[in-house]
Amino acid sequence: MLDTRDILETIQMIREENLDIRTVTMGISLFDCVSDDGNRLCDNIYDKITRKAERLVATGQDIEKKYGIPIVNKRVSVTPISLVAGNMSPDVFLKLAHTLQRAADTVGINFIGGYSALVHKGMTQGDRNLISVIPEALAETDLVCSSVNVATTKAGINMDAIRLMGSTIKRAAALTADRNSIGCAKLVVFANVPEDNPFMAGAFHGVGEPDTVINVGVSGPGVVSSAIARAGDCDLSALADIIKKTAFKITRVGQLVASEAASRLGVPFGIVDLSLAPTPAVGDSVALILENMGLESCGAHGTTACLAMLNDAVKKGGVMASSHVGGLSGAFIPVSEDAGMIAAAKRGALTIEKLEAMTAVCSVGLDMIAVPGDTSEEVICGLIADEISIGVVNTKTTAVRVIPAVGKTVGDEVDFGGLLGTAPIMELKPYSPAKFIHRGGRIPAPIHSLKN
Repeated sequence: MLDTRDILETIQMIREENLDIRTVTMGISLFDCVSDDGNRLCDNIYDKITRKAERLVATGQDIEKKYGIPIVNKRVSVTPISLVAGNMSPDVFLKLAHTLQRAADTVGINFIGGYSALVHKGMTQGDRNLISVIPEALAETDLVCSSVNVATTKAGINMDAIRLMGSTIKRAAALTADRNSIGCAKLVVFANVPEDNPFMAGAFHGVGEPDTVINVGVSGPGVVSSAIARAGDCDLSALADIIKKTAFKITRVGQLVASEAASRLGVPFGIVDLSLAPTPAVGDSVALILENMGLESCGAHGTTACLAMLNDAVKKGGVMASSHVGGLSGAFIPVSEDAGMIAAAKRGALTIEKLEAMTAVCSVGLDMIAVPGDTSEEVICGLIADEISIGVVNTKTTAVRVIPAVGKTVGDEVDFGGLLGTAPIMELKPYSPAKFIHRGGRIPAPIHSLKN
């Protein structure tokens, strides 16, 4: 039975606390589009995406009107392109990026993900061909997002792939230098990548997924922050309980929208991703949650403990609210997309080292971090390797989305606009890991991966 108080509380969350559905993402399998002719492959992919996602945006808008719940993004994720294009030439892979952009424009979505490769244990020629044109693909399209999985707990870490991604990121930055190197904001390097993630830029449609599926990502840092502020000086056990109950309410909204969208579109409901996804809007900040928990500033000693407690409580509350939870599910800490993180970085309280420690207990990793444009490939590779190691050893998803902003240095900032926000240029260690990076090969899987 509907409770009037719950309805009024949800309305308040939407109006005053920035509650929204961050994304309704349709996953689409492209395996039945495979062709040995590049032009036919492009045509097949365009036809399937535009057919399956034809009503996605209109359906999202109808649900918004019916329930009064904002749905910020309507997106599509597809099977990793390297898996469906085989050994096509780099030129065909670049043409496929333009095909994805054209399909996205036709159906009116915000982003399309899946310009991706899975290379955690090695690379095929198709993988190499796709990676070789990622910078051009991101520079020449607006809505296409790319991801590369370079490690898993079972396989270890492919350092050859990480070395390749270092140069790829630098080229993507250079090719979009006139736009604050924004190409890098659409490129993620993963460990233990989830196959049902609705969030960009890392979303793709996994090989074990159905032909078409609906996945939803909720938001709500402002709601959690307000609940903590109202709680006053309670102890940590009581605070954890408040976060759990708040996460339950947020996730129920996501479950409602996901079920409704799947039903209207006639496709299976996949998962609700519980991640608290911040925005640059004042009050809609994971950093503010941590500060309301008792920190003078995000980045202070104690930040990792606060974030660990927050992440755990969000998951405990969320799994009780949805029959299917997946994706990343926890708390995002993208620096440029979180007003509190931006402020903490500017005041010097939040450093790369502290962010890296925080990623051991939260959803993703070093996300939307801008660094000096003259940062070497090897230093970027070392940054990636450190973060990926945290994921592999802790059997969790971690990722890196780093922007070496051309022409910028520490003390500057870059403005990407919209949800991508503004990023202060963060300082990196100047010492080179080049000899280690250039050894190549694979870092073996940790011993605890042997569970069979």
